[in-house]
Amino acid sequence: MKHANAGFTLLEVMIALAIIGIAMGAAIRASSFGADRAYDLRERTLAGWVASNVANELLANRTFPEMSAREGKAQQGEYAFIWRQEVSATANLSFRRVEVKVFDAARPDEQVTNQVTYVARVTN
Repeated sequence: MKHANAGFTLLEVMIALAIIGIAMGAAIRASSFGADRAYDLRERTLAGWVASNVANELLANRTFPEMSAREGKAQQGEYAFIWRQEVSATANLSFRRVEVKVFDAARPDEQVTNQVTYVARVTN
C-alpha cells in the first residue's frame, strides 16, 4: 500500500500566507507613497503657476520695480497659497532681481516653491 501525498501541510500553508501578507503590505505601502507624491507634485505645479503669475504681472506692467517686499494671496483650483515677492538690486543697475516664494496657506511656514526673475529697465 502506497500512501498518496495530496495537498499541503499546515506549515507550508502558513509560510505561503506569511509571504503573501508581506508582499501585500509592501504593495500597499508603495501605492500609498505614489499617491502622496502625486499630491505633492500637483501642489508644487500649482504653486509654480502662482509664482509665474506674480512675476509675469510685474513684467506685463513694464515698470522698473523699486527694491521692496510685498505679499499676497492666490487661489489655484482648490489650493490656497500665500506668495511673497522680494525685489533686490543686482550688480548692473539696469536690472532688478525679483524672487517670488510661494507657501501653502494651510502651512504658511513651509515654502512650496521659489522662482527668480530678472527685470530690465525699459527705456524708450
